[in-house]
Amino acid sequence: MRDTPPKGKASQELVLLREVRDGIAVLTDGTLRATLLTSSLNFALKSEEEQNAIVYAYQDFLNALDFPVQITVMSRKLDITPYLEELRERQAAQSNELLRLQMGEYSNFVAELVKGNDIMTKSFLVTVSYSVQQSSKESWFTRITKGFAGAAKRGGGFTDVEFAHYRTQLLQRVEQVAVGLRNIGLRLVPLNTQELLELYYDAFNPVTSRNQRLANVGQLDTEDTKGDLAGEQRYARS
Repeated sequence: MRDTPPKGKASQELVLLREVRDGIAVLTDGTLRATLLTSSLNFALKSEEEQNAIVYAYQDFLNALDFPVQITVMSRKLDITPYLEELRERQAAQSNELLRLQMGEYSNFVAELVKGNDIMTKSFLVTVSYSVQQSSKESWFTRITKGFAGAAKRGGGFTDVEFAHYRTQLLQRVEQVAVGLRNIGLRLVPLNTQELLELYYDAFNPVTSRNQRLANVGQLDTEDTKGDLAGEQRYARS
C-alpha cells in the first residue's frame, strides 16, 4: 500500500499578515505594526563633527526606546514601465515632428539601457509594533470594551473601539520614533493602506509583482474575497 504523502500547510498558515487596515498591518497573533519610509544620509561625506553628532543622536534614539523596532533595507529592480508609457503617451500627443522623433529615440534608449543592466532602487523602512498582550489583560479599557453590547467584530478580531484604542497606542510609539530619527536628520513618511499592500505584495511575490501590478485598494471588494489568500489585497480594509 502506497503511503499517503503528507499534506502541506495552507498558505494562510504561512503568512503572518491577517489584514491591513487604516494604514496599520494586523498580524495573526493580534500584533499591530506601522511602517515608516525614511530617507538616507551619506555618512561618508559628512565631516568628523557631523558624523559624531549623528552617532550620538542615533545612540540617544536607541537608548530612549523601550519597545522593539525593525529597520529594513529593501533592494528592488527599478521598474520604469510607467515612465516609458507616459513618454509614449506624450510622444503621441506631440504636434512637433522633431520633438516627437527625439522623444521616441529617447524612449528606445532608456528601454535598451535598462534591458541590459539591472538598475536597482533601495528603500529604507522602519517598522514599529504594538502587541495587545503588552497591555494589562484586565485593564479598565478591556473591561469597558467587553461590556459593549452588540459590538461588531472586524476581520482582525477587534471591535472598532478596540482597534482605535490599540492604534492610538501604536501611533504614540510611531511619533516617538519619528522624533528621534528626525533629530538625526532623516525625513519620514508613514505608509498608508495602499502603500503597505504594495510593500507586502512585492515582498511575497517578487517575480509576479514585476509584471502584474496591484489593484488600487479602493477598487477591491473585500466582502466577496473574504477568506481568500490569493494576495495581500484580500485583507485590505479602506
